[in-house]
Amino acid sequence: MTMGSTLVKCALTDLGVQWVGWAVAAAFKTEKFYDLAGSGTFILLAHLSHLWGGAGHLRQNVQTGLVTAWGVRLGTFLFMRILKDGQDRRFNHVRDNPGTFFVYWSIQAVWVFMTLLPTLMLNSARLDVPVGVRDYMGWGIWGLGFVTQAVADQQKWFFKRDPHNVGKFIQHGLWSYSRHPNYLGEVLQWSGLWLSASSVMEGHQYLSAVSPLFVWFLLRHVSGVPILEKQAAKKWGSDPAFQLYVRDTPLLWPFPGF
Repeated sequence: MTMGSTLVKCALTDLGVQWVGWAVAAAFKTEKFYDLAGSGTFILLAHLSHLWGGAGHLRQNVQTGLVTAWGVRLGTFLFMRILKDGQDRRFNHVRDNPGTFFVYWSIQAVWVFMTLLPTLMLNSARLDVPVGVRDYMGWGIWGLGFVTQAVADQQKWFFKRDPHNVGKFIQHGLWSYSRHPNYLGEVLQWSGLWLSASSVMEGHQYLSAVSPLFVWFLLRHVSGVPILEKQAAKKWGSDPAFQLYVRDTPLLWPFPGF
């Protein structure tokens, strides 16, 4: 099967999963499995592209395994969180509107495909280049991102579960180096996977670098950081301790001025 046909089949499968998810979610007016469906689609497409590609080279095996590890950890974490919280505030004015809900599920399909594009292209490639420095660097960056995101998520999880922290904001651990270390970990993971996948890319395939850039742009300017920063400012903006935290702690990248 050619790379083009594999990508088309993956895109159609992606849309199918999200639209079926939307139909069920709209019927029950719930967003509880939205994130779980998203991460599950990542895993599904990674394995389908690996199967349809038919090559099974070492780099493809590792890449598929790393995507699976990311999806299992993050999907489980987000699902457990929404079960505990009962709802996701992003959907407060959405879950009762099937049309708007459909847009959210369709956007998730775009997010899955765009983010996973380098992996889909890698798994569809017949070219096998010996594993080298670029791969080890990419996998290392992915590992750093995976640990960063997992630790940040757990630190905030335990912070919010402590009754003594009700009404407070987290500012210790990784959250003392970045106001959004979990998002930093996300960007690092997909950047690392693109770097490894680029080992077998040719010509226009390098344009798949849009994947980590898309993840960064989405989190930094659309659905992640702006929303949480606005909520935090509304909740703690008048607190001198929060003002100091915002002044001294980088927004995303743990470097002054970033």
